[in-house]
Amino acid sequence: MSGAGGTPAARLMIRVGGDIPVGTPRDPAREAAKHELSKPMYHEHDPNLLQRGLDRLWEWLDDLFATASDAAPGGPVGLIVLVLVAIGLAVALRWRLGTPQRSPRPPGTLFDDSPRGAAEHRTAAEAHAAAQRWNDAVQERMRAIVRSLEERALLDPRPGRTADEAAAEAGRSLPGHAIPLRAAAREFDGITYGGRNADRQAYLTLRELDLDLESAKPLPTTSVRAAAE
Repeated sequence: MSGAGGTPAARLMIRVGGDIPVGTPRDPAREAAKHELSKPMYHEHDPNLLQRGLDRLWEWLDDLFATASDAAPGGPVGLIVLVLVAIGLAVALRWRLGTPQRSPRPPGTLFDDSPRGAAEHRTAAEAHAAAQRWNDAVQERMRAIVRSLEERALLDPRPGRTADEAAAEAGRSLPGHAIPLRAAAREFDGITYGGRNADRQAYLTLRELDLDLESAKPLPTTSVRAAAE
């Protein structure tokens, strides 16, 4: 047996039962050590999977920050300044563009994507009128008129219908109200799409039309078909 550093054959010498040396080759010894160290008793205080993942994440962020600091002019202070500038630009852009809105409904359509009954539209119209928001009041009253006609089966419920289309269709079954219906549709379109402003009188006119239509009797179906032809 040679001095410190082991034998040239790189074997671990173990004496068993006296002076008989037993040599254990390197690979089996390594496997035996790995097997021993894999027992749970040696890993009771090891970090769990989540902790190891967080450690790896922080190490990655630390390396990333260090790399960016080296590349940024001024080192870490310069990197912080660049981050703050980027945040400021993002905030300014968000303020300038405003909060993203839902896609507007197709131009000319009467109702939005949340269908409501005639009574709900009337309530909304009266609330707007009380606050003197005449544009909103006129719009909601026109919607109440059309929704009421749908609820009475004088109009077929149809998504995407315009105010003009509703007035023309309703005017065929209610010919005595055809002219005020067309006028109401023009008022609605002028306010909603033409940039016009309503006033109290415009709202009162639509409210009176709404009340008149509540008691209006439609023509018989045969008469409506004959008028259409």
